[in-house]
Amino acid sequence: MSIQDFKPAEQLGTPIPSQYTLVTRNTFFATEEERRRVQQDTEYNCFAFPSSMLVCDYLSDSGTSAMTDVQWAALMRGDEAYGRNHGYYCMLDSVRQTFEQGDNAKYLVNRVLLNTDVNWILENQQIEGGFVNGGRFQLERPNFFITPQGRGAELLLYSTLHQILLADKPKEWMHSHYVIPSNGFFDTTEAHCHTAGFVPLNMFAAHFHDAFPIADIGKRNPFKGDINVAELEKAIAKYGPERIPFVLMTVTNNTAAGQPVSMQNLIDVHALCHRHGIPVCFDSARFAENAYFIKTYEAGFAERSIQSIVQQMYTLCDVFTMSAKKDGLVNIGGWLCFRDKGLFWQRYSRPGRDVGVALKEKQILSFGNDSYGGLSGRDIMALSVGLSQVVQLAYLHRRVMQSQSMAQRLAQNGVPIVLPPGAHAIYIDTGKFFEGLPMTIGDFGGVGLVIEAIRLYAIRLCELGAFGFEYDQKDDEARKGILDLVRIAIPRNLYNEEHIAYTVAAITELYHNRHLIPKVRITRGAELHLRHFQSGLAPIYPEGHPLHNAPTPKPTSH
Repeated sequence: MSIQDFKPAEQLGTPIPSQYTLVTRNTFFATEEERRRVQQDTEYNCFAFPSSMLVCDYLSDSGTSAMTDVQWAALMRGDEAYGRNHGYYCMLDSVRQTFEQGDNAKYLVNRVLLNTDVNWILENQQIEGGFVNGGRFQLERPNFFITPQGRGAELLLYSTLHQILLADKPKEWMHSHYVIPSNGFFDTTEAHCHTAGFVPLNMFAAHFHDAFPIADIGKRNPFKGDINVAELEKAIAKYGPERIPFVLMTVTNNTAAGQPVSMQNLIDVHALCHRHGIPVCFDSARFAENAYFIKTYEAGFAERSIQSIVQQMYTLCDVFTMSAKKDGLVNIGGWLCFRDKGLFWQRYSRPGRDVGVALKEKQILSFGNDSYGGLSGRDIMALSVGLSQVVQLAYLHRRVMQSQSMAQRLAQNGVPIVLPPGAHAIYIDTGKFFEGLPMTIGDFGGVGLVIEAIRLYAIRLCELGAFGFEYDQKDDEARKGILDLVRIAIPRNLYNEEHIAYTVAAITELYHNRHLIPKVRITRGAELHLRHFQSGLAPIYPEGHPLHNAPTPKPTSH
C-alpha cells in the first residue's frame, strides 16, 4: 500500500479534535426528593431552579458558554477607565473586522493584548461610513451602541422608534398601525415589540414543517429558517411600506427551531425591502453559526471562508442587534448598530434630531457612558477576542457536529424533534411528543416535560411554545405564529460526550413514559409579558403516576 492510499484526516469519519480540556468542575447530584422539594419551593418555575442541583443545564446557550484561554488572558488586560477605555477601541474594531472586512480582517485587540505601542489610537479615530464610526464621527453621527446584552439593544431600538413614530398617538392607534414582519420573533424581542406599540408578524418558511429524513442529517439542509417571501410581499401590499418600520431577520432563526437562513433568502428580502424603502434589521445572536450552514449547505459557498460569508451577509442589512452572549463567546455583552448614512438613518433622522444621537442619549441614560455601556472593561476585552475566534471553522464544525450527534440519536430513538437540527439547540416537537394522548396545547405539556426532566434526571430544558409565547393570552390570528416546542440549548465549549449520551438516554426515557408527564396549570402571573421568567406553576399528574394526589413536599426550613 502506498502512502497515497491513506485517507486524509478529514475523511476518517470522525471530527478532528479542535480543543483541549484544561480545567474541570465537578457536579453535585442531588436526590430526586431534594429536587422536587426545591421545585415546589420555587413554584415549579424552571428559571428559578438552582443550577447547582443540575447535571446538565440546557435552559439557554446565552452567556452560559465556556470562554477560551485567550479570552481569559484578555480579562487581565481589561481597562476600567470610565471614558474611552482601551477595550472600547478593541470592541469597535472587532465588530468592523468581523462583519465588514471578511478575509482582510486584522484585529486591533491582538496589538492591545501585547501592549507594544499606542499608535493604534490615532489609527482608529477618523473612521466613518460603515456600521461603526470612530472618533468625532461617533460623536456627531453615533451609530454603535454597547449594551449589557441583546435585550438591551432591543430596548434601545424599539423604544426609540416608539418615540419617533408613535409620539402623541392614542394607545388604540399605536397597537394597530405599525407592524414588523419577521422570519421569527424570539420571546424577548416579541415582548419589546409589543410594549413599544408595534405588532409582530411571524412568517415562517412555507417548508418549515416538511419531513426531513434522519439519514440526511449532515448531508443537506433546506434552510427552514428563511422568511416566507411571498407572505412578506403580501404584508407590504396590505399595510404599505410606511407602516412597516423594518423587517426583522433572525440568524439563525431561534424561534423556528434554530434553523439557518440562506444567503439567497437574505438577498431576496433585502431587494424587496429596499425596493419599498423598508430597512432590514438582523437579530445577529448566532451569525457565525448561520454562516457555517451557508458554507456547508448552500450552493456556491463551499470554497468561501466563514469571514467572507459573514461580510456578504451584512451587506444585506441596514441595522442589527447583537447578543454577544451567543456567538461572541462571552458571558455578557451586546450592541446595536446601523449603517452610517444608510436607509435606517435616512428614514428615522429628523431635521435637527439625528436618530443616532437619540439612541446614544437613551444608551447613556440606561446603561452608562457610551464607551462601556454597562459592561466592565474586562468583559469588553474578552468580547473583542471572542469575535475573532467564533468565525474559526474548526470551532464551528465541532459546535455543529455536537448538535447533530445529539439530534441523530434522539431521532433514532423515536423522539420527535425538528429536523434537520440547527447548531445551538435541539427542539422537541411538543405536539408530536404527546400525540395520541389527552394533552391539548393549552395543557402546557412542554412545561410538564421540563418539570419532569429536572425532577427525575437533573436536566433543565426550556419550553418555548404555548406557555412561553402566551398562547392563552392571544387571539386566533396571533396563535398562528406560535410553534409549540421544547428547546435543548447546548452551551458552547462546555459539555462533552458523557453529557450528550446522558441527555439522550434521559429524554428517551421521558418519551417512552410520556403518558405520565403532567399537565400544568398557571397559578400566578398568566398575564405578564415574558411570564416564563417569573410566573408560578403547578403540575397536574395523571392517574397512575406515583405523585397523583400525593402530598406536596414540606417547604425547606429558613
